[in-house]
Amino acid sequence: MSFSSEVKDELARVNPEAPAVRRAELSALLLYGGKWRAEEEQLLFSSEHAGTVRKYFTLVRNAYRIKDSFVIQKRPSLKRAHTFSAVLTGSAPVRMLLEDLHFRTDALGEIVFPGKREEAPEQEERAFLRGAFLAAGSLSDPEKSYHMEFVCSDEEKAGILKALLRKFGADAGIVGRKRFSVVYLKDSSEIVDVLGWMEAPGALMEMENIRILKDMRNSVNRQVNCETANISKTVSASLKQVQEIEYIRDTAGLDSLPEHLREMAEVRLRYPDAALKELGEYLNPPVGKSGVNHRLRKLTQYAGELRGAKEW
Repeated sequence: MSFSSEVKDELARVNPEAPAVRRAELSALLLYGGKWRAEEEQLLFSSEHAGTVRKYFTLVRNAYRIKDSFVIQKRPSLKRAHTFSAVLTGSAPVRMLLEDLHFRTDALGEIVFPGKREEAPEQEERAFLRGAFLAAGSLSDPEKSYHMEFVCSDEEKAGILKALLRKFGADAGIVGRKRFSVVYLKDSSEIVDVLGWMEAPGALMEMENIRILKDMRNSVNRQVNCETANISKTVSASLKQVQEIEYIRDTAGLDSLPEHLREMAEVRLRYPDAALKELGEYLNPPVGKSGVNHRLRKLTQYAGELRGAKEW
């Protein structure tokens, strides 16, 4: 089961008690998932998520006492295994439902507001957002990416969601995709907030745990990469130093060096993989990292002088 389906399973189980809150959620379900078939006199609500259709069916049946003309259908889908539909038949019950929710239908059968949607109390807005996600939302697997979206049939419906998300503090974007308008969020913290607003604490905690683990893995990877780069740099420097000392040995000889540099050269040849601090401990008396670095630079400089003299 996908993470998006898990979220919808949790949201479908939310059962608000206040009639106004249930009505707000039903409004969003119908607005983002409903379709009017004029010829058949049917109000169709479809979803690939069975729990969403069952919740819509229950909300309508309980609120409007509609039974005989209301059924759930299941049919094969080209994209998914099945698509589920709740079908309300008859102009009278459909008109009652649409008028009570202040909806109308356009020439294409789309459910629309006759005017601008009015703001509502926070609990009702949360329920509206929950219904919109159940009807038109999806969420990618947070193990792979952070992406939440609502696929809307037109720009007006997308604008309603964008404004609602902004009211809660999330800065959503809108992009066109074929004939749809898609409202999306990519910021992980905003997606977590939306899960909280919609009352999906289980999904919220799961996503937070994944975020923490991913942050920890990224931190470890950065540290490993940094240490690997430092080791590579140290090895390259050590190899260069050994080559320069070997050149001095094979040309002028190590006995041509002052005693402190000769000792340094011999220690470096003996311990080619040792770090500067470790090299300093092998000297007599011991020398710090800066002292070791200074002596190795003098050796490199002397090797350069020998090469210059040889070329001349």
